[in-house]
Amino acid sequence: MSLGSRILQLACTPCLAAALLAPGPFAAAQKKIDAAVTNLSDPGSLAVPDTHLSVDEIVQKLAQGEKKRAEDLKGYTEQRRYSVSYQGFPANMSATLVVEATYDAPGDKQFRILSQTGSKLLADHVLKKLMEAEQQAASDPKETAPTTANYSFTLVAQQMVDGRPCYVLQVEPKTTSRLLYRGTIWVDADDFAVAKIEATPARNPSFWIRGTKIHHVNAKTGEFWLPEHNQSETDVRMGGRATLTIDYGAYRMDSPDAHQRELPAPDPVPSGK
Repeated sequence: MSLGSRILQLACTPCLAAALLAPGPFAAAQKKIDAAVTNLSDPGSLAVPDTHLSVDEIVQKLAQGEKKRAEDLKGYTEQRRYSVSYQGFPANMSATLVVEATYDAPGDKQFRILSQTGSKLLADHVLKKLMEAEQQAASDPKETAPTTANYSFTLVAQQMVDGRPCYVLQVEPKTTSRLLYRGTIWVDADDFAVAKIEATPARNPSFWIRGTKIHHVNAKTGEFWLPEHNQSETDVRMGGRATLTIDYGAYRMDSPDAHQRELPAPDPVPSGK
């Protein structure tokens, strides 16, 4: 979850709040949730847990699995699509960026913008700021890691997600850090990796925001669990809703040998200032 959770946390409130308070009108976006985000075998109920593992053991295995995957992940390149939409009084707005993202262990992430469409205000003050924040967060994963230092965990159920058994855990942040959240995570019972998250931020970043709902899905690529889809929906106190989505393309994984080669860095993310 270390990589996926950082995307999840950064994809919602601080950057979006800044844009909502920037000069210019904003209002609601149409709710649009991908079916894969809530693909549960029985979404209407939570079964009684049937496991020989305690919640402490599950969390310990989760932390161990995340640590090993972080050590083994040398790098990747992938193309992703960032979109933000806002509809309502007095105008509708939207913006989309298609970018090439590259990651080089242990914590270097770069973005190269391939195309930009829509509102320049939203692109500069939401999407580009989001990528800048993601670059900063990649250098210190401990702040958002799914550990007992950051969260309290409660085992509530077992469910199937995309045909794989998962432990369903309620998580409660131990601080009100803007990078933490409260809600539900689905931990793959075989790999002990986070497959899905449904949550809200631990702290509301602005008076002008009534609440944010976060939906995040990871998928397995080889031996690694990496982000597949992220969507956050923010209700604005003045009325309406803004929607931010990130769709991730196919990952091209670096080999250990490739990691040792010195590659030219992608173009930096242009500043939104």
